[in-house]
Amino acid sequence: MTEKIESYILPNGMTLLGQFVAGVESASFSFLFPGGNALIPDKACGAAVVLDDWMFRGAGPYNSRQLIDALDGLGLHRQSGPSAESLSFSASMEAGNLIRAIELYAEILLRPRLEEEQFEPGRQLALQSLAALDDDPRQKVSFELYEQFYPDPLGRPSVGKEQDLRRLQPEQTRQIKSALFDGSGAILAVAGKMDFNKVCRRVEDLFAQAPAVKSPPPPLRPALRGYRHIPNEGAQVHIGFMTEVPPLGSPAYYQILAAVSILSGGMSSRLFTEVREKRGLCYAVGARYHSHRQIAGISGYAGTTPDKAQQTLEVTLGEFRRLCRGIAQDELDRAKVGLKSSLIMKNESTSARAGHLASDRFYLNRVRPLEEIRDSIESLTVQSVQEFLSGCGFEEFTLVSIGPKPLEVK
Repeated sequence: MTEKIESYILPNGMTLLGQFVAGVESASFSFLFPGGNALIPDKACGAAVVLDDWMFRGAGPYNSRQLIDALDGLGLHRQSGPSAESLSFSASMEAGNLIRAIELYAEILLRPRLEEEQFEPGRQLALQSLAALDDDPRQKVSFELYEQFYPDPLGRPSVGKEQDLRRLQPEQTRQIKSALFDGSGAILAVAGKMDFNKVCRRVEDLFAQAPAVKSPPPPLRPALRGYRHIPNEGAQVHIGFMTEVPPLGSPAYYQILAAVSILSGGMSSRLFTEVREKRGLCYAVGARYHSHRQIAGISGYAGTTPDKAQQTLEVTLGEFRRLCRGIAQDELDRAKVGLKSSLIMKNESTSARAGHLASDRFYLNRVRPLEEIRDSIESLTVQSVQEFLSGCGFEEFTLVSIGPKPLEVK
């Protein structure tokens, strides 16, 4: 049976999306506001991270302790955080608590207290998270890679920058909050056991007066690209690499997913087999697709030792180029099984469904039914994937390494 996806547009332009899921007792929602780190003013990188904490330290009639108790009392499993192009707030719960949870989030999103004395604890947490990257070089190399690959401000690290966080002031952060939370561009997606008409009526009561900010998209500065090395006298070398491919929404999207799965879709993938298993060059290697609205890339990581770092880099990038020379039917078959398996798991999770509704509407201005995604995966052929790969080449890579000495990069 074809899934039913409902939608409603509030008078202020806010979009509501809903999908009833039979056979579950849970519900999930995902709020998504356009903007994110790319709309943060220069020299304030990290303000969205501070806001993400500060807004939950009291809102409307609730002080910090009362608000946390109210959220925990509903049994919410919640997540929030900024990306380059959006701010997201999501939660899953027992279905009977859905309306009450949305009411609490209306207070958090529209009427946060943002009290002066609660600002510094949020900033200190952001600084601690940033400092913790020194103990997580795999994550650090990923942030550095995106900043090197994407045009500024799309590549700004979501964790912020130390000097920007230290100079950030409460009033400045309040002004940033007002500029980021655009009611006219907001999306609320709900999935699970729920009455969509009832949700719409309550959301309209709560969010009808949400201001329409409509901040223009930021001008993009040229990307740095090339190679950057970060000295570190440790016993490991961490290599991040990225190459440009078409963004989400491109006709080649599913061919890209298949290519990435053949490269890095499990223990039978090419990178795992050729780099790790056959040659024993690294303890971890993989690749994934990463996309913004206008630009995307296949990013990857390899963790190895200084004596094997150079060969690890050469063999890993060589596997990308070898992919362009041909793929086998059994490789594509495994990739399709993996992609469909991921789709089935998404189909069974109300939180994943709500996130899918919101992100599709944001990036594509429409929602792809799961049946459409399944059919697109099933229709992939060796020829169609090879046509994409033949025009790709994988000749230009952005590279970042963390280790004792730089790598030789041609």
